[in-house]
Amino acid sequence: MTEQDFIRQQIELSEQMTRENTVDLTQVKTVVGVDLAYWEEENVEYAVCCIVVIDYHTSEVLEKVSYVDEVQVPYIPGCLAFREVPIFMEAYRKLKIVPDVVFFDGNGYLHPRHMGLATHAGILINQATVGIAKSYYKIADMDFDMPANIQGAFTDIRINEEVYGRALRTHVNVKPVFLSVGNAIDIETAMELANKLTTKESHVPLPTRLADLMTHQMRKECQSGKKLSTINTAAHANRATVSRLFPL
Repeated sequence: MTEQDFIRQQIELSEQMTRENTVDLTQVKTVVGVDLAYWEEENVEYAVCCIVVIDYHTSEVLEKVSYVDEVQVPYIPGCLAFREVPIFMEAYRKLKIVPDVVFFDGNGYLHPRHMGLATHAGILINQATVGIAKSYYKIADMDFDMPANIQGAFTDIRINEEVYGRALRTHVNVKPVFLSVGNAIDIETAMELANKLTTKESHVPLPTRLADLMTHQMRKECQSGKKLSTINTAAHANRATVSRLFPL
């Protein structure tokens, strides 16, 4: 598939996205964090997707799953989700708990075609999703306004008069994170969740922080050879997944 094929699919898939809020904060019980990590071995690129489910009220870890596979799609700016979604979907299928909200380490609506990983995956799993990025994805050469150095301060990221996301200061004297809706949630609800889930240990909400820590651990295990035996058997399934999710 070419870059234009991927872009065409993004445009078509974006029609299924909704920014109408479906999350009742009084009913939220479980929140998921998702992150991926990459490495290379013998000129083959691998990735691991880690998913951590926590209790929204107690922060207790309720479930952890992961999936390791070869990366089948080359890196193309603006098309990162096509590399990550197939591996994420395999990991997500392992979950026994159906979460209320899914947080991704990455962007959602804050994307040239509003189709960052959080949005792309949110449409496929038909779930409320949120993107939390640690670095700013510059679109149309537009910078963001730095929020005040106050916990909870934010500035809207506007491009052509449209709000794509928010720069959110979760800790004083720490750089902001970049929040955007993924699917089936509004920006106010997403921000309230992000603030509630951020602890004193990190400026990143707890679910994605735990998923990030898990990816480092899993990558180290894979590189040491402990998990490599699972990769070859998983690779065939992943190629079938790519074909099913992204047909030409």
